Amino acid sequence: MATRLKEVDAVLVGVGLVGTMLGRELTKAGLKVVGLERGNAQFTVPDFQGPHMHDELRYAVRKAFMQDNTKEAMTFRNNVDQVALPIRRWESFLPGTGLGGAAVHWNGQTYRFQDDEFKMRSHSEQRYGKGFIDAELNVQDWGVTASDMEPYYDRFEYLLGTSGLAGNVKGQKIAGGNPFEDPRSRPYPTPPMKEPYGSAIFRKAAASLGYHPFPQPSSNLSQQYTNPEGLTLQACMFCGYCERFGCEHYAKSSPQTILLPVLLKDKNFTLRTQSQVLRINLAKDKKTATGVTYADAAGREFEQPAKLVILCSFALNNVRMLLLSGIGQPYDPKTGQGVVGRNYAYQTMSAVQVFFDESVNINPFMRSGANGTLIADFVGDNFDHGPHKFIGGAYFGDVMTNGRPIEFHPTPPGTPAWGAKWKEAVVRHYNHTVVLNVHGSSMSSRNNYLDLDPTYKDAWGQPLLRITFDFPANDLRMSAYVTDKALGVGKAMGGRQVAGSARKGPYGVTQYQTTHNTGGTVMGLDPKTSVVNRYLQSWDVANLFIIGASNFPQNATYNPTDTVGALAYMSAEAIVNRYLKAPGQALVQA
Repeated sequence: MATRLKEVDAVLVGVGLVGTMLGRELTKAGLKVVGLERGNAQFTVPDFQGPHMHDELRYAVRKAFMQDNTKEAMTFRNNVDQVALPIRRWESFLPGTGLGGAAVHWNGQTYRFQDDEFKMRSHSEQRYGKGFIDAELNVQDWGVTASDMEPYYDRFEYLLGTSGLAGNVKGQKIAGGNPFEDPRSRPYPTPPMKEPYGSAIFRKAAASLGYHPFPQPSSNLSQQYTNPEGLTLQACMFCGYCERFGCEHYAKSSPQTILLPVLLKDKNFTLRTQSQVLRINLAKDKKTATGVTYADAAGREFEQPAKLVILCSFALNNVRMLLLSGIGQPYDPKTGQGVVGRNYAYQTMSAVQVFFDESVNINPFMRSGANGTLIADFVGDNFDHGPHKFIGGAYFGDVMTNGRPIEFHPTPPGTPAWGAKWKEAVVRHYNHTVVLNVHGSSMSSRNNYLDLDPTYKDAWGQPLLRITFDFPANDLRMSAYVTDKALGVGKAMGGRQVAGSARKGPYGVTQYQTTHNTGGTVMGLDPKTSVVNRYLQSWDVANLFIIGASNFPQNATYNPTDTVGALAYMSAEAIVNRYLKAPGQALVQA
């Protein structure tokens, strides 16, 4: 029997980036808020300090910051004809756990999505005709535009202190920035990061081919910055320990550096760590959330009543929580009916390696998670897709994040996979190789979805989430086209040898690709094809808001964090300025 606690105004399921942001906005509005985080509390001091934070084996290989899959795994299969099996080691993607969530160990790559990506279905049909999009794809519009999102992108980037060079301020194009970006209201809050040598070689080669290179937007800061919350971040030291690690220098924008110190001092906010939320509780009419039930570290169950429930955990866990709670109609790929778990998408990745003479020293160890140079000429609909028969695209460039000794050992094709010859090749090429990352979109497909596994359960006796996913043919065609363009730039860089290949199927979970899992609780204007409205309010339960990358109807070319943050601010504004004035009412477009 769960112990019933005192009711609060709002309960947050997950205290990562989104949970921290919503907690701050709601407490400022005077609400009593409880944040439930399944992991431990963790802070820059003492938890992220050197030298132990530079333990590559512990954090990068053994995934110390990630969800404990001995207690709560996921299962995976490529299609419905296969039996899904548990993922026992995180490799392909890395769901975080603990205070701050995945934003503790992210790289800091901070991009806005383009307007055509928010209007993927209508834009593509208008430009290329209604028969152009593959029939298997569930691609749909978001219900918002880049113009709608701009104020929230701006606010989020100024919270982070993002470093970059704007390419379009109020319609005025700026040399050296991204010429394809939609208008922004003002420049980035801090200037771009220093350009690594490999990136400079890429920039010159890309420009020589008529492309438009620009510096990667980074939330590893280029200089000291004090954000609107009064918290000061420091300049990045280029230590090469960003993804999979916490930042010891206060240089990476994470909840610990941009919001948590302020939020945790607020008397209206209560943080409870080691609190595993088991389900969202509903009233008898199934249309009102009454709070949540969670288990603490001792296994005791508690019921936390709340007038407002905000689901803001990792994208995949948002979907699982709805399914466990019986909220919304689960998606059925056979009929195409249902919405919860629908439109799961990922990211379509490939790479090109450029091997140089020993006279060219790249120094890969002097890197951060988000410094480099790239091109957006093949992002979204920045080029004519007509002859190529696919939608979506990819950016690519020298955006290498590290040269850590266990993980970074580039070798040319034909090198033995182990032994003395392999070791010789690693020594020869370690300091003389540039890796071009090709980061592509992922289109939602009728056959890719999330549901509850019928066989496997977690440590609390609840079904695991089951992932059914393989790369759509559309995305493989896209990867082949853009990877070929990246090979062309690689050859223009002047290396002795260039190697790379497009993404091929089937998808597997044993090699890291990205942690950009999206979809399953998608946003939109039609309850038949979406879980939440444009303000991220549940169509089925009016006092439930679901916020995160699970809202994406399909995944765009760029990394998702900037858009997740912008959506969080957009939803928070709607809750504070509109919902609280008429609690329990559905928000309609203003």
